Amino acid sequence: MELDHGGLVKEEYQEIRAIFNNGRDPCALTNVVVDPFEELVWVGNQSGHITSYYGLQLQRYTAFQAHHSEIRHMLADDRGILSLSCNQLRYGKRTGIQIFSLSQPSMSNLQCMLQRDNSNLLLAGHQDHMVEVDLKTGSVTGEVEVDPGTNAHGGMCTALDVSSNCHTMAFGDSSGYLHLWGDTKVADLCYNNFSIPTEFATEVPRTQHLSIDDYSVPLSSFPLPYSNEPLFSNWPSNNYIREDRNPIAIDPEILRTMVVRHFIGYAPNPGNKRRNQWPYQNKPGHYSAQNRKKDESDVPESPMSRDDDPSILIPKAYRRVEMKYSKLGLEDFDFGHYNKTKFAGLEIHIPNAYCNAMLQVLYFLEPLRVSLQNHICKREFCLACELGFLFYMLDQSTGAPCQASNFLRAFRTIPQASALGLVMNDIDESAGNANFPRLIQSWIRFVLQQSHQDTLEPKVVPEGKPEEHPEQAPEKAENTSVVERLFGADVEQWNKCRCGKDTTRKSSSLIYDLEYPQMLGKPENTAVSFESLIESTLCREQSMQAWCDKCGRYQPTVQTRKVTSLPDVLAFNCHVDHPNESDLWKTQQKLLSVPHHEEKPVQTTKPCRYGENCTRAGCKFRHDVVIVETDEDPKSWIPFVIKIASSDNGQLLVSKVEEGENCKKVKCGENEVIYDLHATVGFIQDPKAGGNLVAHVHVGTTYHSRKEGVTCDQWYLFNDFAITPISPIEAAVFNLDWKLPCSIMYIRRDLNSRHDLKIRQTIDDSILFKDHSVSEKQGRSKAFTRLTPDELPGEGALVALDAEFVTLNQEEAEIRSDGTRSTIKPSQMSAARITVIRGETGPLEGVPFIDDYISTSEQVVDYLTKFSGIKPGDLDATMSSKHLTTLKTTYLKIRALADRKVKFIGHGLKKDFRVINLMVPKAQVFDTVELFHLPRQRYLSLRFLAWYFLGLNIQSETHDSIEDALTALKLYRKYVELTADKEPAEFKKVLKQLYEDGRKCNWKVGGNNED
Repeated sequence: MELDHGGLVKEEYQEIRAIFNNGRDPCALTNVVVDPFEELVWVGNQSGHITSYYGLQLQRYTAFQAHHSEIRHMLADDRGILSLSCNQLRYGKRTGIQIFSLSQPSMSNLQCMLQRDNSNLLLAGHQDHMVEVDLKTGSVTGEVEVDPGTNAHGGMCTALDVSSNCHTMAFGDSSGYLHLWGDTKVADLCYNNFSIPTEFATEVPRTQHLSIDDYSVPLSSFPLPYSNEPLFSNWPSNNYIREDRNPIAIDPEILRTMVVRHFIGYAPNPGNKRRNQWPYQNKPGHYSAQNRKKDESDVPESPMSRDDDPSILIPKAYRRVEMKYSKLGLEDFDFGHYNKTKFAGLEIHIPNAYCNAMLQVLYFLEPLRVSLQNHICKREFCLACELGFLFYMLDQSTGAPCQASNFLRAFRTIPQASALGLVMNDIDESAGNANFPRLIQSWIRFVLQQSHQDTLEPKVVPEGKPEEHPEQAPEKAENTSVVERLFGADVEQWNKCRCGKDTTRKSSSLIYDLEYPQMLGKPENTAVSFESLIESTLCREQSMQAWCDKCGRYQPTVQTRKVTSLPDVLAFNCHVDHPNESDLWKTQQKLLSVPHHEEKPVQTTKPCRYGENCTRAGCKFRHDVVIVETDEDPKSWIPFVIKIASSDNGQLLVSKVEEGENCKKVKCGENEVIYDLHATVGFIQDPKAGGNLVAHVHVGTTYHSRKEGVTCDQWYLFNDFAITPISPIEAAVFNLDWKLPCSIMYIRRDLNSRHDLKIRQTIDDSILFKDHSVSEKQGRSKAFTRLTPDELPGEGALVALDAEFVTLNQEEAEIRSDGTRSTIKPSQMSAARITVIRGETGPLEGVPFIDDYISTSEQVVDYLTKFSGIKPGDLDATMSSKHLTTLKTTYLKIRALADRKVKFIGHGLKKDFRVINLMVPKAQVFDTVELFHLPRQRYLSLRFLAWYFLGLNIQSETHDSIEDALTALKLYRKYVELTADKEPAEFKKVLKQLYEDGRKCNWKVGGNNED
């Protein structure tokens, strides 16, 4: 202040504006900061809320909650605003975004802070030490002890700050008001002499006022609020039908001039459409009821009505088969209705069972079947081992279906299979949400490659002088495998750049993709032989862009590929992915079966509504031309026998061997190989069922003599667990309307004579003497006593077996309208514990020698503890204290016992062996659930039989596999006692009395219902 001429005090500062800080909770202001960098005033209050105001008008800029307690000090720097509470430091941008927040036990009662430079900050307060903070890292860098002190000052003015240019000052009072004072001598007041421009939020444009009564304004002009809930104006779904636009058909001119290179097609623009325009033409009748009625005329487009089931076009044997489940599971399902042969089908309803058809194709390759059964390695998840185990099970079966569950379990564990998209989930597979033709072609390529890696063995070095085979020295010998010996072909590839540089690369190929010819510019009905496709596939020449080291850039290169050594098995993937390929197949098949047309006298003047599409016999209406059916079988585009000859220049010549009686007697000359069609795999296109894969396999004499006891060969259709004999022509003809070709396989006529077909590999009995566990925390005590070589069981020896399971996938079921429950898909079970006890009379009778808990890496949805005794953690190698082994190890133990022809005793062994994935001959199985059973009566539980015949009360709390196996052994002894030297009728009386007593007590044991 200063004195004027009258002696009065003249004000230097006067109040410009006062504004109430209306935060979330109105309370006293505790701190005010005039921003030294921007035209802002910052205030903080007792509730930890920070508000900033812009300019002299105190326009509200930002507001945010910074702390949970009062703000005691604030500082502003060029990056943002620092705020301090009693125990927390916050650093944030001016827009309110937090940079970091710091709170530590050493920060208990802070009051103020001092910024020494851009990166160093000191915090102090009513505490015995001062804290040093690094603003760049947001961390405490040191602490300094100080003398404690107290703040004795107070009053109505609770906060005060002066701007950097001393033109304004701001203070807050205990009533919650912010006061801004300014210098009266300064005309244009501001906080700083040189302020940085303040960033404001983008202003939301205001919408133009529109009258709701103005009908010329479209409804889309009114902004509507976004709602997460249905609107009242929404129509019920049953009152409207969603109608999507159909894609516009591609211009025929584009299809005619299109060129395909590496599965990418390109064509010149025909120029018959305007730029950036793609008109949609709606089908008449979508919006007009009159047009809709016109479409629904009495004349259908074909003799088959639109409402008819299109699946009737598909023969019954090719349709997707389903397993019907009852409350007994599959016990009463008649698999024999679908398979009248002695060969085994493969069950569905297990994950990734889409490969069943291709597994059958591989099984009926005799050298592959024998070689994989001779292969047993120590790897836990080996596809070659699991294929061999599956083939063994198919060998043992006499018509009963098998499961590929163990093979598919190992298949799912391979990371590469998941990365290639070969592992499907149950929903997509059951609904058919996959490109099955492409999937099965990728599957066979991957399995062949993986099996090749699994069965690699040292290559045999040819005898002779070392200098004759220097590249095959023992120390540099390459590896070979049974898959490579069967499917592998040596391929040479030449790349020739236009600069003249040639490069050569040698490789091996296991399977080939068919190369289709370019039909551009050729007549529509041009005949193309299948042999020419094979020839162009094996010896291909194409032009492409490739890197040239000599030119130092990508150059047009001519690539030539030739097969220099023919394999024993020629496998082709058809890859009918493009309409051009499917049209080629249809055209070639149509050319081979051109129907005969003849003129027919006119019977009436009224024409038939179906025209040439009429299929009614003896139609009374007029037809200009009628198709006369012939009794001759259709011809196949795929040849059954081919001859491949190698010329002097290395070129392969493929020719067809005409069918006839002398076809099998054709002999091949030098540098010639004869191949017979072995199998074809097709995809059945069924829109309703989602489609399924089938295999047509030519089964040779060795399989028939082993299974049927006859020496013949026959073609069969394998449709999962349904097996049907078919004619050869049915296996080679593909009607692309419903059957799509996927893979074709040829084998050398002398295939079996070129390979050793004797199975020599047997399970090593020493595995029964081992007790290795994979558990990291196994206890010292074991619940079993391992076998010694002296007590190795021989043929006919008795052992008792019991298995416990866990659930990997819950079953899917539905409740019908009459209240009955129908199982759509059963639960997927996995073996969790397998116990085998000694059954021969002796000091160790009833003592287990196998009690293995099975380690699993798959997710278990239900441990079934009440029925299995398995608890969470028992199957985890890192947590379990049990004797934990792999499923493959335990399988080999059971398999070794089965190969030694021991007799297995148990209760429900059919289910046990089914889940273990092992087929044991019926003569070696004594199942007490079958021994004590009357036909067409219920099956009795082990607990009830033990109580009734043995007086034992078992399974009172939970199941124990050792107890169950021992009880089954005692029941078998009781069965032998009841049937020894007695007529069958006497034992039948015992069973009838058993069922009568069971009904009287309602099948209860000790008050518990056993139903």
